[in-house]
Amino acid sequence: MDKLIDNYIGELVRRKFSDFTVKSYKTDLEEFGSFLQKNGKSDFSDMDRKDIRGFMGELLSYGYKKSSVSRKLSAIKSFCKFLERNKILKRNPSLSVKTPRTDTPIPSFLSEEEIEKMLDFSSMNTELDVRNKAILELLYATGIRASELVNLDLSMFDIRNKLLRVYGKGKKERILPVARAAFETLNRYLSEVRGYRDGALFLSKSGKRLGQRDLQRIVKKAIVKVATLHQMSPHTMRHTFATHLLNRGANLRAVQELLGHESLSTTQIYTHVSIEKLKEEYKKAHPRA
Repeated sequence: MDKLIDNYIGELVRRKFSDFTVKSYKTDLEEFGSFLQKNGKSDFSDMDRKDIRGFMGELLSYGYKKSSVSRKLSAIKSFCKFLERNKILKRNPSLSVKTPRTDTPIPSFLSEEEIEKMLDFSSMNTELDVRNKAILELLYATGIRASELVNLDLSMFDIRNKLLRVYGKGKKERILPVARAAFETLNRYLSEVRGYRDGALFLSKSGKRLGQRDLQRIVKKAIVKVATLHQMSPHTMRHTFATHLLNRGANLRAVQELLGHESLSTTQIYTHVSIEKLKEEYKKAHPRA
């Protein structure tokens, strides 16, 4: 079992899946393998649909969220395709196993007023102030993920054309426009703090590439000053970016492209945000609401 899992994980690495996905899938499949062994199955070729459903049922009984079970099922389904291609399985037992229906949470986001307050660095006294404002402006201007921001190099910033090249999930490239405010702050950071030498775009105090934990602290500290949300992370800025674009009439497919979403259904969550906000305003304003 371990050898088959390792072979499959090797294929994911060759296909340039993210480190997070590779690690998660490996853990999920090892858990599934242990479940099969505990239930008398010594080989993946012996498994059937009931085994997969039994594994999902056990996870739910242990209190796993449906979203976590769905992710583990995705790993199993992908693994089953691999086993079928390599003649380990005669037929794929996961095809008829349905993914648990999950409630889609409405993501946290900041209002336009809160964003204005957050980005109002009326005095930037230190180099860290200049860097942090550039980071926040860029997150709001582009909607990029935390992992995408910390992996930015200076060479990915086209200063002349005000464009940013990022590599998202599956190493997919996309080109993003950089808004004027973000461009100006980023230019100030480069000229006054970082310099124009090659390497990581955002640096830590020690001069190394900024890490994701550092980025999370910077964003959380900025959000706490202007709002109280159940989620305060770089992803909140991504949610805010998408929500504000749609609220101001942006095309859903254009927002999908900017966010780098594979599926339009992933982007549609932000239309729900807009509808919820609309309902709030309606209740406040309508005399008979």
